[in-house]
Amino acid sequence: MSDSKSLSQFEMAPLASLDEWEEDVLKRYPEAGIQANTKQKEEFRNYEAPARDTVREFYRLNHTYQTYDFVQEKRADFLQFNKKQMPVWDAFQFLNQLVDDSDPDTDLDQFQHLLQTSEAIRADGHPDWMVMVGLIHDMGKVLCLFGEPQWAVVGDTFPVGCAHSEKVVYPEFFGQNPDSQSEKFKSTYGVYEPNCGLRNVTMSWGHDEYVYQMMKDSLPESALYMLRYHSFYAWHREGAYEYLLDDHDREMLKWVKLFNPYDLYSKSPKPPDWNELRPYYEGLVKKYLPATLRL
Repeated sequence: MSDSKSLSQFEMAPLASLDEWEEDVLKRYPEAGIQANTKQKEEFRNYEAPARDTVREFYRLNHTYQTYDFVQEKRADFLQFNKKQMPVWDAFQFLNQLVDDSDPDTDLDQFQHLLQTSEAIRADGHPDWMVMVGLIHDMGKVLCLFGEPQWAVVGDTFPVGCAHSEKVVYPEFFGQNPDSQSEKFKSTYGVYEPNCGLRNVTMSWGHDEYVYQMMKDSLPESALYMLRYHSFYAWHREGAYEYLLDDHDREMLKWVKLFNPYDLYSKSPKPPDWNELRPYYEGLVKKYLPATLRL
């Protein structure tokens, strides 16, 4: 298992869409919706189909192969940011290659979904750096365009290098993870110290960590917590891994909780008017991001 590229043989396309895992999140936490949204919460992620096994298969793969060593290999590879360089707005178009018609909530492209998220945040009067988070929070999904399997791009995130919490979705699949049998990793704290703080904890690999690393020098810390931990549901929804947190994490939790519903519940069939919005967002991007992104 040392060769991360060999893991591609285990990719079985468990999800019809990169966003299908969010359907499972919404079923688990339906109360997380934005009350002001005109679309009722129960209407989201309605596939008009019986419960699938695809999400379970997704998490079987995710929980089996997201090991501490696997994450370190991915970090060493992708965090060099040497795959591509492109202007910021070209990067958004690059992300649009991930459009998937199987998403039942919207037929808009990825950029329009990002605009809807950021516009919902803006409409509620939040700071412009949070609007920026809405605009770029899914940028890390470009990992799929570099050949990464779905289970290494989306899904609930969790710490690696220590015992897996029973509050992580489908915890039974961790029994197949080699780290669960490792003396080094299977204890409560594993390679960490009590209350060491999440900044010292390695998270499972995916788009959250990638976009955080991409933007860590461009946005305030509250924004970075939103990006890095918005899929860490075991923490911000279930209260797990308390023993790894420090007081700073507990203070930052409010920002992660504030952002999450905007991502999940801001979809609407009405496309944003880009001609009207363009001057604002061009100014916003210029304020917070370099002219050229390294991917």
